[in-house]
Amino acid sequence: MKALLILIFTIMSATANHPKNRITEADAARFVDLALAGLNREFPNKPGHLLRSAEDLMTPREATPVFYGHFDWHSSVHGHWTLVRLLRLFPQAEWSAKVRAELAHKFQADDLQKEANYLREHVAFERMYGWAWALRLGIELRALEDEQGKRWAKFYAPVEEAIVKNAKAYLPKLDWPIRCGFHPESSFPLGQMLDWARATADEDFEKLLLKKARAFYLNDRAYPVRYEPSGNDFFSAGLNEADLMRRVLPREEFRLWLAGFFPDFDLGNLKTPVTVSDFKDGHLVHLVGLNLNRAWTLQGIASALGEGPPREQFLTLAQAHEKAGLRDAISGHYEGDHWLGTFAVYLLTGGGLAAE
Repeated sequence: MKALLILIFTIMSATANHPKNRITEADAARFVDLALAGLNREFPNKPGHLLRSAEDLMTPREATPVFYGHFDWHSSVHGHWTLVRLLRLFPQAEWSAKVRAELAHKFQADDLQKEANYLREHVAFERMYGWAWALRLGIELRALEDEQGKRWAKFYAPVEEAIVKNAKAYLPKLDWPIRCGFHPESSFPLGQMLDWARATADEDFEKLLLKKARAFYLNDRAYPVRYEPSGNDFFSAGLNEADLMRRVLPREEFRLWLAGFFPDFDLGNLKTPVTVSDFKDGHLVHLVGLNLNRAWTLQGIASALGEGPPREQFLTLAQAHEKAGLRDAISGHYEGDHWLGTFAVYLLTGGGLAAE
């Protein structure tokens, strides 16, 4: 607990202006340890596989030989993202050699091809939350400039190709947005996929995502802020939507849209960080992630606003949620520890802000 409080103090003291990377090498080591602890831990596991017959019965490692740890597929993917992200930010860290060795073992061409084949054969698997994190991992791998990183990115490319193909087939058929505070929610993955499309210059995918985002959300007004949160949210559907639309709309148009979405910039219940009653309950601990998600979306929204009271309000609320989220991010219980470190790293390193 003392070490965690030191971590929080170090991070919160870094700056009040929210630059993209606000984490020290020593603090990053704690999140590296969390990610490594689940990397090859196959059980407990909650597989998201559809069993069509007894022949489909497989262990997690047999079904997906790379992303079988961290309790479920998507958490494994963003656990790998956490390691790649921190390795890229701290290439000379004491722990970097260990991380590289672990990732080299996992990022094997044959195993990643099996992951891609599974996604092609099961087109709804991890739709769309897992897809979002898988493409975010692809962005990070592509940003590694050393030869090993380039090799990993090449091996990983079939996974990206399978997901993009599935997304391009699915999104034209999705007629309404999915509004909730957990995995099926649609605005978070749309934002992540849009970042990937821009990072890779996939103009057709970008056009599809922009068209879908505008169709889903452009006419939204007076978001019901009093209806959040629900009891096991790890997302704010309203703030996720706004964080997506700042990627979609020009700055002045976004400010006008936001003024209609949050009239008088009143965020209601979204202003107050949530509390968690039981860190050992896998659903209730979601609320720690909600605080972290609110913090990064509030920062993202503020990044698209000019100087003035709305921006200052959003940043002040982001700080309050960040403090609450970091306080609870490392509880010692695997129910939260297998994934919350990723949310913390995404927040503290500006994972969803403008391309670096």
